[in-house]
Amino acid sequence: MSSQGLHIDIVVPEGIDDPARPSGGNAYDRRICRELRARGWRVREHAVSGSWPWPDGAAEDALGRVVGRIPDRAVVLVDGLIASAAPNVLVPHTRRLGLVVLVHMPLGDGAPEPELADARIRERAVLASASAIITTSSWTRRRLIDIYHLPPDRIHVAEPGADAATLSPGTAGGTELLCVAAVMPHKGHDTLLASLAISAALSWRCVCVGPLDRDPGFVDGLRRRAETDGIADRIWFAGARTPRELDRAYAAADVVVHASYAETFGMVVIEALARGLPVIATAVGGVPDALGHTADGRRPGLLVPPRDPLALSVALSSWLNDGDVRRRLRQAAQERRTTLTPWSATADQVARVLARPAVGSGDP
Repeated sequence: MSSQGLHIDIVVPEGIDDPARPSGGNAYDRRICRELRARGWRVREHAVSGSWPWPDGAAEDALGRVVGRIPDRAVVLVDGLIASAAPNVLVPHTRRLGLVVLVHMPLGDGAPEPELADARIRERAVLASASAIITTSSWTRRRLIDIYHLPPDRIHVAEPGADAATLSPGTAGGTELLCVAAVMPHKGHDTLLASLAISAALSWRCVCVGPLDRDPGFVDGLRRRAETDGIADRIWFAGARTPRELDRAYAAADVVVHASYAETFGMVVIEALARGLPVIATAVGGVPDALGHTADGRRPGLLVPPRDPLALSVALSSWLNDGDVRRRLRQAAQERRTTLTPWSATADQVARVLARPAVGSGDP
């Protein structure tokens, strides 16, 4: 497909390049912008301030000004963190714009219980009026169809890609554990710490990389719990890290542990596999798809139920106690590494979707 003359307006949350606020969604948005430009697309970015996806009036006004300046019949890609929360702003513009919504995580799944019904009403209004929807996993696509009864042919999947990365050497004992996630309740750090306390008699060290400022009270509680359980000297909450620092953390690790309670895809799983690192993770959302299999059907890691410290401790014990398990999982991870989707393929799929939306093709 020729990119000659193609242009796109992309609306993203303010701060997607802030190293103190890393997220898989931010990384995906930034990479898509870069890849489209490399293909010759004219990309115009619009960063919108506000506490998305829970905007106040000022944030909605800012979004309205941005969208109002986009010329008629243009195609506009809006990050779902913004789009799903702002039907009052966006739906009226679908009569003149080709609206494409990029859904990383359905708002109707991430809202607090008291706000869940309203969140789903707002999200459905936007998605039903969109010309097209892009999701970052097949799981998310299925979820949107199930809860909103959207036309399947309007929803497209563009899974996150993987960059080539240096193979992590690992250690003989497999004792270096790495968790990469913002330290927040839904990322399962409480389950991780409980499982590590159960496994306290084994030899291990765990580094938790990710922002510590999203829920300071939760972080403080984790630290107190680690002290009480006698494992505080073996767990390091490292905070947010630059890409180069994160590379070093992966290089020093033996296995990545991901205990999240909800995950549409799990980019950290792909980042680990790109380095040949096995993953011990919860079987939630799109994580099983991200982990994948080798050509002969082997998993490059272990999957456990969410919110189950005992099951996670059993998986960790299997890894730490059995050299054959470590060898098999490392071999599978290194084979899976060679079959990961490159970012170029992700961008190709996004470009195909953006090249064809018709203005006003969603529901009225």
